[in-house]
Amino acid sequence: MQIGAPSRTEILRYRQFLEEVSAEADRINVRFQNGRWKPILLLRKHHSHQEIARFYRAASVCLVTSLHDGMNLVAKEFVASREDERGVLILSTFAGAALELTDALQVNPYDVQQMAAAILRSLEMPEEEQEARMRHMRKKHPRAQCYRWAASLLSDLTEIRIDAPERVETPKQEEIRAEEANSR
Repeated sequence: MQIGAPSRTEILRYRQFLEEVSAEADRINVRFQNGRWKPILLLRKHHSHQEIARFYRAASVCLVTSLHDGMNLVAKEFVASREDERGVLILSTFAGAALELTDALQVNPYDVQQMAAAILRSLEMPEEEQEARMRHMRKKHPRAQCYRWAASLLSDLTEIRIDAPERVETPKQEEIRAEEANSR
């Protein structure tokens, strides 16, 4: 199942890409469909958070194969939704979440063999290993991450040095400063 929520459809290249993905899914489905069963179910619409959470909980595997990404909330939402501590996350090394979700099976999405091996491994992974990996990823509580991020940001801000413009003192200010220095 691929949730393909349309995005930036006002941009020609995005529309073309969605059409290419749909055509490829149709081609694969025509070739491998068996009765009512289709190998690819492409859902081309926006879904509510509740709908997506149901898909996350039902999935055995979640593939996040970003080629360039920031934080990637899909990976984090999948992990957060798995209260049963089951399921396997396959995550692109190019996704920002890869730095944090180190217990995901990390892959280079340009490497077809590595992707295939990760999918096979995820489908054959024992439940005990799934649970251990998911438990470790779920320990990274979002609230704690928020506090860590804020602390890191504040720490970085304290490192910024703002050079104050050179002060021009009046003769009276110079006199006061000299008196303070002499009294010490």
